[in-house]
Amino acid sequence: MPFSGDIHERVARAGDVPSGLPMVVLLTGFTDAGSAVSGLLEHLVETTDPEPLLVFDNDVLLDYRARRPVLTFDQDHIADLRPARLELSLAHDALGRPFLLLSGYEPDFAWNAFADVVLAFAQEHDVASVTWIHSIAMPVPHTRPIGVTVSGNRAELIAAHSVWRPRTQVPGTVGHLLEYRFMQSERSVASFVLLIPHYLADTEYPDAVLTAAEKVMAATGLVLLTDGLRDKRAGYLERVDEQVVENEELAQMVRTLEHRYDAYMAGLEVEGEPSSDFDEGSLPSADELAAELERFLASRPSGDDDKNGRV
Repeated sequence: MPFSGDIHERVARAGDVPSGLPMVVLLTGFTDAGSAVSGLLEHLVETTDPEPLLVFDNDVLLDYRARRPVLTFDQDHIADLRPARLELSLAHDALGRPFLLLSGYEPDFAWNAFADVVLAFAQEHDVASVTWIHSIAMPVPHTRPIGVTVSGNRAELIAAHSVWRPRTQVPGTVGHLLEYRFMQSERSVASFVLLIPHYLADTEYPDAVLTAAEKVMAATGLVLLTDGLRDKRAGYLERVDEQVVENEELAQMVRTLEHRYDAYMAGLEVEGEPSSDFDEGSLPSADELAAELERFLASRPSGDDDKNGRV
């Protein structure tokens, strides 16, 4: 199955792929609030043993000057060079059931050619469903469950999981292109946009990764290992709550977010179609929240960080 245009492929065992598998798409790029996508991708690499089927050509798809490869410099020589990877792999869940994992960087170039390859592979192997995850920052509190916006053509998932349904224009990603193209080909597809507390969006937020894993399981029926994610989540939230409790300004910010979140969710339950406006009003910006957290941490005794850790 040749790639479109000048994109080249390297196939490990594409002929051995069963038909009718679900495909999970995790691409880092435009936005990854709370490291939901990168965190889940790292977790799946560690727990599902993905075997590459298609490896995409960096020289065609990647802007090296925007996303430079990471190297290890050891005193007087380069000991290791790790190029970015974009690949379609065969992975297995906790029960040994196979699924397809399209993962890595979002292509900088040749989006249509890339989409052509993915759709052709999906058609050849009769992919049962496509599920992709991304995340954005929102003025919501960390003390409430992470909400999601669901799009695609799976009405049951939209009805069960989507809490925010805006009508707006947003910058597109290659994930959106894949979703649109899959819908045009009448293949089952669902996108989950996680709504991450904007004051935690620049952190590695375990609850974001856990929620992403839960949404993948809900859409695909796969069983993913999540015990480690839950342990990280508990420790992380404990540290955040310690910081909030000890700083009245931060506590007031969280209470305001909680009030607005609860009012919105109450309207959703009663009316079914509340306003799509998560109005920040007089809330501080994410930068202001981060600065306040930094000031608070700096004011703690010198041994505190080692004792309690930092977010």
